[in-house]
Amino acid sequence: MWLVINKGTMPKALIFPKKRGNFKVGSRSISSPGTGQLLVKIRSAALNPVDYKIRDTGISVTHCPVISGVDIAGIVQELGEGVENFRKGNKVLAHGNFSIIDQGAFQRLEGVNYITGYIASQIPSNQSFDSAATVPLGEQSGSRDTPSLSEKPIVILGGSSSVGSYTIQLARLSGFYPVVTTASPNNEDLVMGYGATHFFDRHLSGNQLAAAISKVTDSPIRIVFDTISLPETQSEDEGKGRKAVSTIGSPHLPHNHELFRSSWAMVEKWLSKGIIQPNNHEILPNGLEGIIGGLERMRMGQVSGTKLVAHPQETQ
Repeated sequence: MWLVINKGTMPKALIFPKKRGNFKVGSRSISSPGTGQLLVKIRSAALNPVDYKIRDTGISVTHCPVISGVDIAGIVQELGEGVENFRKGNKVLAHGNFSIIDQGAFQRLEGVNYITGYIASQIPSNQSFDSAATVPLGEQSGSRDTPSLSEKPIVILGGSSSVGSYTIQLARLSGFYPVVTTASPNNEDLVMGYGATHFFDRHLSGNQLAAAISKVTDSPIRIVFDTISLPETQSEDEGKGRKAVSTIGSPHLPHNHELFRSSWAMVEKWLSKGIIQPNNHEILPNGLEGIIGGLERMRMGQVSGTKLVAHPQETQ
């Protein structure tokens, strides 16, 4: 995906000008769409932990300034040469790419996106821009990490997170059973609604959780998917037949193209039929400026079971 604008315009964008620099609203001027790409006006952009982590750590930052944000929903404005599956006026959701300049989601209404076929899908009529914007990163990360193991158990740490919620739903679709997850007690109904078969308090120690799971299934647990990935959610990865594997659910990586081309083709159907439920969401005020406070709330652990969504076009 390429985030661009019409030539000669200067849209607002939320940027950090250097590694570990402060976020600020500025202006960007870029070029027009190319072959196989779409020009899309952004209407809703959702926030993810990665949006502040890349700023805080400098990881994956190969250029500056950076426009971050990966969850996008908007309207097709223009078609590049060779585009066959989209039309002007289509409402689409898409996966941005902060690792390449001008491909992030946090731009104003004039901001637009170049989208290739394996990172975009039409938004069905039963979904809003806001609900659709909660889908791309979480659903794609979940699809990357839930291979089909019918009737095999899976444990998902952090089921109320965005990635966790979509992993639960995709695990259910893939035939895993039981689907065991952890979350805060106040999010038990939420994760069970997504399709988890068993819930446990995330505050249980590793030994306590293992003992609780042993009462649920006699089958060996072959997959534990950690959607939080903080030190307190990690366990030993050596010996006893255990192996920790880091996965990146990005459709922009060449080796993921075919996988995501297939999964993106199903997103519209899944949403339309209610097979996949978007995240609960909260609308942030003040457009791009509101994203700064939203990211700080996420950093402080003040967001739970909800996706924060901004409207770039409301930037003053």
